[in-house]
Amino acid sequence: MIEKLKHHPAVRRTITILAVTISALLQAFVIQVFIRPADLLSSGFTGVAILIDKIASLYGGSFSTSLGMLALNIPVAILCSRSISMRFTFYSMMQVFLASFFLKVCRFQPLFDDVMLNVIFGGFLYGILVAIALRGNASTGGTDFIALYVSNRTGSSIWSYVFAGNVVILCIFGYMFGWEHAGYSILFQFISTRTLSTFHHRYERVTLQITTAHAEPIIRSYISKYRHGISYVEAVGGYSGKKMYLLHTVVSSYEVSDIVALMREQDPHIIVNMLKTEHFYGKFYQAPME
Repeated sequence: MIEKLKHHPAVRRTITILAVTISALLQAFVIQVFIRPADLLSSGFTGVAILIDKIASLYGGSFSTSLGMLALNIPVAILCSRSISMRFTFYSMMQVFLASFFLKVCRFQPLFDDVMLNVIFGGFLYGILVAIALRGNASTGGTDFIALYVSNRTGSSIWSYVFAGNVVILCIFGYMFGWEHAGYSILFQFISTRTLSTFHHRYERVTLQITTAHAEPIIRSYISKYRHGISYVEAVGGYSGKKMYLLHTVVSSYEVSDIVALMREQDPHIIVNMLKTEHFYGKFYQAPME
């Protein structure tokens, strides 16, 4: 019942909207409380918007960060919407609009005077807010669109490459405004990227070894909902001497809890051994962004 409710369209929309709103509010909080007081540069298009504003200030002008976030994200969203679903693109742009709105209307006060504390806590929370958006089947826009587009094509995470791209932007920032804050910003990026990698596991694969006495109903149930291959061999229980089956399949780590719950509906006594899969060669079905 809970599993069916979780996949109900209205429930999924509610979860996505909640994740997008929390992510956007947290992004505005991090920018005002940690990034601006420490004179840091955040990742992606938000960081580019902040950099443009800083460059404009050198010539006596200004460029709204919230407006820049929208101007930079909209063209990329249109281009990537063909490869990433319209639903995912819509909610991602909703996150960008809400973050821009919260930046305009909210006034959060800094918590620390120490730059290093701002870097550590700000970097951690920034990684968390991106992970929240991704878990809700959305994103924070900008370079997330590009990263997810490439990841869907390659089947592997490229957040480390996104970090490298952000470092290039930060080097421009350092050259124009001083290397000390650029160095702190790179550390901020590293912490946020590592945090995101810790909590977002969509592209990690694991091997499931399932021991059961009821292979056929489990396999029928499994292949009716998932498009991963599964094989089994006959075995004999070493203690009981009874006939058993050993099932073997490779899945995405974010699917594990749902798959195990599905299999336990057919056999509450199954034994599941999960192994991290470092390398995988062959065809693997990666569910598209919804």
